[in-house]
Amino acid sequence: MIQSNHKSRNFKRGGLICVKIKPTSKLSFTRHRPSDNEKMLNLTTLSTNTVRPIIPDGYSPNALEQLWFTIFSGDMNPTIKLALILFAWHEFVFYSRFFPYLILDQIPYFRQYKIQADKQVSNETLLKVTRHVSISQITTQLPMMILFKPIVETLGMRFLEAPFPSVPLIVLQNVFFMLAEDTYHYWGHRALHWGWLYKNIHKQHHEYQATFGIAAEYASVAEVLILGIGFFIGPVIWSLFSMGAWVAGDACDAGGVLQWVLGGCGGHYASSQYSLHVFTVFMWLALRLVLTVDNHCGYDFPWSIRHFFPVWAGADWHDYHHLAFIGNYGSTFRYWDWICGTDVGYIKHTAKKTEMQQKGAAKKTN
Repeated sequence: MIQSNHKSRNFKRGGLICVKIKPTSKLSFTRHRPSDNEKMLNLTTLSTNTVRPIIPDGYSPNALEQLWFTIFSGDMNPTIKLALILFAWHEFVFYSRFFPYLILDQIPYFRQYKIQADKQVSNETLLKVTRHVSISQITTQLPMMILFKPIVETLGMRFLEAPFPSVPLIVLQNVFFMLAEDTYHYWGHRALHWGWLYKNIHKQHHEYQATFGIAAEYASVAEVLILGIGFFIGPVIWSLFSMGAWVAGDACDAGGVLQWVLGGCGGHYASSQYSLHVFTVFMWLALRLVLTVDNHCGYDFPWSIRHFFPVWAGADWHDYHHLAFIGNYGSTFRYWDWICGTDVGYIKHTAKKTEMQQKGAAKKTN
């Protein structure tokens, strides 16, 4: 329920508009004249769980932005709430992308597109992987999401500011995030195939030679932490190059790091028109999850992106990595493997596979 304490019917006119969260969980829109620090502040997030969306003079938030503001009303700390919503979004996208492939596994017609058609995933294996992935998501990924907001918001990320970024800016940022993640993933992944690191960290992910969607996140805690940094590396780098001047904040008292994580102390860099917005992070999370599940789906369709965009990695690319245990270290693109020559085995394998298919087709014709 939205109540307006402003005399005018249009509460969006004149000055900045602040949303103050009351114990009743109702939104109260009041006129607010910010101080110099508040003008530069992305979001005043105090330990008292008060959040203030900052809206430019004369701008009317659209339905999506109003919904966003409403979601972050209430008594729960914004840092915790954002992490929980990000986590829920992660689960929704991850399993929504996996389930269609699980259904395809039950339809004989689609077996022709299976890369390793002779290998099927048993119910026991599926249950085992699902259990491990679910526990890992809660105990490892959720804490990483809690730490994301205070770190990137300190670097100028916008949280409850309107308007949301434009579509071209969101696309540009996500392309940059893909390139940054792929670069980090190539070198991090390649390092994990070195002796001790492979045996003690990465080996679990290679337990199954034939990939399947949900196994995309089947990995040790150490690997989730190491390669999981790749998701955050792009947003952090973007924030470093788009942040404004430093804005001093309240000093952290006895609460220390926990107080900072929850938004009760510490300064931050001011945002700019090109700064990262949390809404873009949601889009990036969805994109990254779709890509990683697709890479592990075990299917290579005629309409797969790699057939039209040669630099794209895709399921065929990553499936070979699991089959051979070496090479093809890139996550989204192939260029690092091309440059470093770690795709030689894949090229030979593909050539041999094509030759065998051609011989088989010739025999059928004769």
